[in-house]
Amino acid sequence: MNTTFSTSEIQNIAKKIIANAPTKTLCFYGEMGAGKTTLIKAIMKELGVIGDTSSPTFGIVNEYHDNKNKTLAYHFDFYRLEDEMEALDIGIEDYFYANKWVFIEWPEKITSFLPEDATNIKLEVINPTDRRISF
Repeated sequence: MNTTFSTSEIQNIAKKIIANAPTKTLCFYGEMGAGKTTLIKAIMKELGVIGDTSSPTFGIVNEYHDNKNKTLAYHFDFYRLEDEMEALDIGIEDYFYANKWVFIEWPEKITSFLPEDATNIKLEVINPTDRRISF
């Protein structure tokens, strides 16, 4: 998929990602402010995540559940990671093989550990309200 969309269409993009992603591990690439977190929140809403969703910038990982408290997704933000070995300290590989949705912001910080079959999603800012997405 390679398309341009308005930020008001983000839920439709989220639906398309869920329907077309070949894997549940999604790596989000894009500059600061490109909308990675906003898109991940939209995807989680479509998946039925209950409760507040936010970027785990300081905690590195957030875990999200459905209305039966079943784990649906893990959301990683590696922006502040100093060394990719820190990802091993939090057990990153266990998350990849948990058969849950895994959303990764700043995956370029842990390239050695990314699964080969991860789905790469690239976001590019066109203007304040429009983005280009490809995956």
